[in-house]
Amino acid sequence: MHTISNETGVRAPRRRKHSPEFKAQVVAACQPLGVSIAAVAMANGVNANLARRWIVEARQRGGAHLVPAAVAPAFIPVCQQPAEPASLDIRIELRRGATAISVSWPCQAAAQCAAWMRELLR
Repeated sequence: MHTISNETGVRAPRRRKHSPEFKAQVVAACQPLGVSIAAVAMANGVNANLARRWIVEARQRGGAHLVPAAVAPAFIPVCQQPAEPASLDIRIELRRGATAISVSWPCQAAAQCAAWMRELLR
C-alpha cells in the first residue's frame, strides 16, 4: 500500500531564506538588556531558536558590538529602607470560632514567643 503520494499536487513547505539585513535587524532587536528573544522572534515571524542561533553566529563572526551572553550581574544590590520601630515586633493573630486574639511580641524575645506558641497550640 502506498501512503505517501507525490501525485496529489501537494508540495512540502519550502524553507524560508532570510536576508542578512533581516537577521541583523532581529539580532540587534534582541541586544538590549531585559528584552525577550522569544518576543522579538515572534514579532518578526521567526522561531526563537532560530533567532538564538543568529545571535550566536553573530558573536562567532566577531560582533564586538554585541552584548555578551552573560552581562547581568550575579548580585544586584538592593537599597532597603530602615524599618519602622513598629515593624520590629512579632505580630500574631489567632482566630478560634468567634474569638480573635492579636499578640504583639518584641523581636528580641523571639525564643520566648516560640515557647509560648508551642504551649498555646498543644
